[in-house]
Amino acid sequence: MEPGRIENLSVVYQSRDFLVVNKHWDLRIDSRMWREIPTLQKQLRHHFPELADPDTYYGFRFCHQLDFSTSGALCVALNKAAAGSAYKCFKERRVTKAYLALQVRGHVQESRMTINYAIGRNSTEGRAHTMCIEGTEGCENPKPSLTELVVLEHGLYAGDPVSKVLLQPLTGRTHQLRVHCSALSHPVVGDLTYGQALDQEEQPFRMMLHAFYLRIPTHSECVEACTPDPFVPALDACWSPHTLVQSLDQLVQVLRAAPDPDPTEGCPASCSTPTLPSKSPETEAQRASCLQWLSEWTLEPDH
Repeated sequence: MEPGRIENLSVVYQSRDFLVVNKHWDLRIDSRMWREIPTLQKQLRHHFPELADPDTYYGFRFCHQLDFSTSGALCVALNKAAAGSAYKCFKERRVTKAYLALQVRGHVQESRMTINYAIGRNSTEGRAHTMCIEGTEGCENPKPSLTELVVLEHGLYAGDPVSKVLLQPLTGRTHQLRVHCSALSHPVVGDLTYGQALDQEEQPFRMMLHAFYLRIPTHSECVEACTPDPFVPALDACWSPHTLVQSLDQLVQVLRAAPDPDPTEGCPASCSTPTLPSKSPETEAQRASCLQWLSEWTLEPDH
């Protein structure tokens, strides 16, 4: 996937209420920086000026977030009602997400596994913007976190043994997939925060984590998008797969055929049955709840 520019926005799903774009790997969703830098918000304004909402700070209602260095499917609601219905799906854990990643430091031996490490904020000096797993020094307020991992291929990246995997987060903690991969001693290739040392002379051109599949079953429509796989030799000559473990095409069929998660399973008692979004003005309590929800998809800090 080429670097992000204002002109090269990639749309993979579009309806009256939603857009799903294939975010570039070097693009922030939005930015408060004064200087002119490419962002997804600016791409959207350039391509869809008529869809910008003047009632929002950035002009568009992003339903969730991706780190600056993560590419892939990101959903944008085109009105307040659509944003509310997507919010309910995330809150009630009815959203299906799957990511592709290249993992370094040897091949992952198990073909399938469930990663179960509680994740909290790192209070260690100099690491305040990072996350950590329960039991490590400085880990504050760890919360249960689950990720399903399926190995797709084994191979080499720039001569190092690497596994290509499909990751399905069952919870939505900040940096969850990156922290879980690192906890397995198989960090994501190019992850300078949780993986490779900063003093290495040669680094991959990007972090190899990509939001591959997204399904949001709102009350009015099922938003479903599958983005192209960026981790193929034709797009990156450093990646050389040699052993197929599981077909990605077969896994996509399984994802598409799977029923949507039941909101009553593992849902706190405070969760309610999905209802049509209210047309009344948003209250301060609702706004606070929405901001808390969005904090689970915190962007990387500006450096």
